[in-house]
Order: sequence, then structure tokens, then C-alpha cells
Amino acid sequence: MAFLQSMPKSETIKLREKHIGAACQLFFRSSPLKIVRGIAQFMYDETGERFLDCINNVAHVGHCHPHVVEAGRNQMSLISTNNRYLHDELVILAERLVKTMPKSLSVCFFVNSGSEANDLALRLAQIHTKKKDVITLDHAYHGHLTSMIDVSPYKLNLPGGPEKPEWVHVAPVPDTYRGKYTYPRDSQSEEELGCLYANEIGDICRELKRRKGGVCAFIAESLQSCGGQIIPPKNYMKRVYEFVREANGVCIADEVQVGFGRVGTHMWAFETQDVVPDIVTMGKPMGNGHPVAAVITTPEIAKSFADTGVEYFNTYGGNPVSCAIANAVLDVIEEERLMERAARVGNHLLTRCESLKHKHRLIGDVRGRGLFVGVELVTDRDTRTPATVEAKHVVDRMREEKILISRDGPDCNVLKFKPPMVFTTQDADRLVDILDRVLSELDENTKPVQVKLEVLVSPIRGVESNDMQLKTNIQQCVKAV
Repeated sequence: MAFLQSMPKSETIKLREKHIGAACQLFFRSSPLKIVRGIAQFMYDETGERFLDCINNVAHVGHCHPHVVEAGRNQMSLISTNNRYLHDELVILAERLVKTMPKSLSVCFFVNSGSEANDLALRLAQIHTKKKDVITLDHAYHGHLTSMIDVSPYKLNLPGGPEKPEWVHVAPVPDTYRGKYTYPRDSQSEEELGCLYANEIGDICRELKRRKGGVCAFIAESLQSCGGQIIPPKNYMKRVYEFVREANGVCIADEVQVGFGRVGTHMWAFETQDVVPDIVTMGKPMGNGHPVAAVITTPEIAKSFADTGVEYFNTYGGNPVSCAIANAVLDVIEEERLMERAARVGNHLLTRCESLKHKHRLIGDVRGRGLFVGVELVTDRDTRTPATVEAKHVVDRMREEKILISRDGPDCNVLKFKPPMVFTTQDADRLVDILDRVLSELDENTKPVQVKLEVLVSPIRGVESNDMQLKTNIQQCVKAV
């Protein structure tokens, strides 16, 4: 198989450093990959080396799926223009998407990216409610536009991040492992933890209703991705939606990262929580890498938007090529039964990762739904101290083994698995087997510390029981080495 490139990798790096903004960062910065081809769940570099892609949720139905490529090629050979002319692909796509939604969500707007979708969702909410105050979750990320950075603590929390606007209210992320409320410190019940986290938003809603007559919107990813693959506790989202609506606000479900069947059991992740949003946004997976995204909302909210008299115009949002590609993606999801595969392979991956947790103390928590799985690394399971350095080492070592994963979360200690939906059980086994080996290498590297512990503790073996605290203190000191 020939892998063509127009210039050597060194020249590509040189030109990138010269002409591309330094803020546009690469994976594996010290030794970046030059990827020149993709097929299904695999990517190839310029030398022909093949990498198993475990993180590219953009290539939802697999890199360069033939049906998707053909749909784009065929439509591009006919016409690509803006959506102010009639074309069938647009209305067919809208109808197909609406059929996957609860009945109240029936009006579509097409845009180019998830960031643009969330920006439009916020604008719809502000016009409909005539309010501005927005509630978001800590560590959330909703896009790179200025309006989205404003509601994305994932960016606001950075040392060089912008100041949070006064109309943005941040609630704790419902992380039951290392969040504000956790097992077993605050509760033994998932529902109780969900109630504690939801009450945080209830407090914000009540205060804003008292002071300003209500809120504009609550925006949240149905499953938080950049925040560390967070799965909300049972009934959390249901109670939150109740609080927001009591304060006259609307609920926005960001499905950009987790929609289109990734959770396996449902087409949309919000469905796993038995809620019906007022606005749903989608992006990345919709075009399998082609820039197409959408906002779906209720007729009432769409009417408020139209009643302003301000025309909504998006030059390329919903163009014929983008819509043809998105329709092809839906074809593949249905015809190849990728939701069922996500459930089957995802459960297998989750089970195998759970087995690693019993073997490696570095793994503090394993969580996920379908092909959306997170493995949280900690240096101490009691204190749940994030293993940030170790997580980076694991990502780098996995790359050496030709497997691409990433890490995220506020402390960059959560290994993320969000592969293309064509991922197989064999791929999952390879991923976990090599992860097992890499974690075992880290276990081996801790042996010298364990030897030191033996050396330090052995002189006090046999001490009287009233001196056990001394032994414990020594052990804790050595553990910190």
C-alpha cells in the first residue's frame, strides 16, 4: 500500500511552526504523528504504520466509509450551494433526524459545527425566555466561539482563560467519584448523590428567580466528555430540568460528543436519563468528519426566533453536499446496526476495564456507556489523588504500541475511549491487553519504593500495639516518596 506525501515530515513540521498559530496544538507534541490515511477504525502515518484509533469520535462510522465518501462525491459533482434554494437532501435529513427525537422536538436549523450549534442554541434560548443568565457545569466544554468559551469552565478555569461573565453560573459537575459529593463519603445511594448535585442547581434557580425573575437556560453535555467521561447519577438530570423549568428557563442538551447512538441503548444520550430537552445540539459525528451540525428545538421556541423578524442566514449550513453526507451517515448507522454494536462492544470493553481495576491499584474508577468509556487513574485509592503524570505516560506508551488514546478531566488523569462505531470486540481486547501490559510496567517501576518500605518498616516489626501509629506514619511517608 503506497502512502503518498508531498513533503518530508520534517518539512511539514517546519512549515506548521512558521505559518500555523502556536495555540493550535498537536497530539504528541514532542513527536507528532503525520497521519495521511484512514480506513474504518485505523489510521496510517506517512511510513505506512497502522494505528488503532480509540479516540476519534468524529469519524463516527469509520474513517473514509465508502458509502459516505460516495455520497459526498456524487452530490459535489452536481451542486453545492446555500440552503436558500430548495433541495431534497436538506428536508430528508431534517425529517430523519426529527423521527429519532421526542415528538416535541420537531424544528431543525443546520449549521457547520458543534460550536456553531451551541451558539445558536443559546441565542434561541435568550430570545425565547427574554433572559440572559445561563447555568453550566464545572469543567464543561461547549465550543470555541466567544459565546461558548463564556459557558465553558473547561477553558475559563485555565490560568490564561478569560474572566467568567457575571451572567454565567457554574454548578458542580455530578462526578460521584472525585466531585463535591461522592461515594462513600456523602451517600451510599446513587439517587441520593443525584439529589445533592441537582439541589446545587435548584439553589441557583431559586436565587435567580427571586432576583431576576428566572433563568435563560441550563446547558450540559448529556454525558460530560472533556470533564472526564462523567456519567450523571440516576435522576440527576430529571430533577435539574424540573428546577430550571420552575425558574422559567429552557434545557439544552449538548449531544455533540455523545449522540448518534454512541451510548448503544439509545440514539441520544439524554434518553438514558429519561428527560426531554427543549433544545438539542449535535455536530462532530453527524458528517463523519465533514463540517455539518444541527440544532433541533420545539415549534414554540422556533416561533419566538422567527417572530423577531431577524432572518437567520447561514451560507453553508445545510448545503446539499453536507446534507447528503449526513444522510449517508444515518444510512450506515441503521444498515450496519452500529447502535447494537456500540452496546455489545462497549459492554465488553467496560467489563474488561473493570477487570483491570482489580489488578492495578493505579485504576481508581471505570465508567461509561456504550462506546464512551473512561478509566480514571489515581496514585492513592483512599485519597483519590489524580495520577496525572502516570496518565500521560500511559498515553505515550500506548502510542508506541500503535494504539491511540487520550486523557482528559480537570487533572488530565482520565483515559478516554471514544472510538469509531465500527470498533470490534477484538479491537477492545487488543486495547485492554496492551493497557494491562503498560500498567504492569508502571507496577514494576514502583518495586524499588516497595523495597524501601520493607527496609524502613522491618526494624519496627514486633513493636507494641501502642506504637502502631509510629509504624503507620512511617508507611505513609514512604508511600509519598
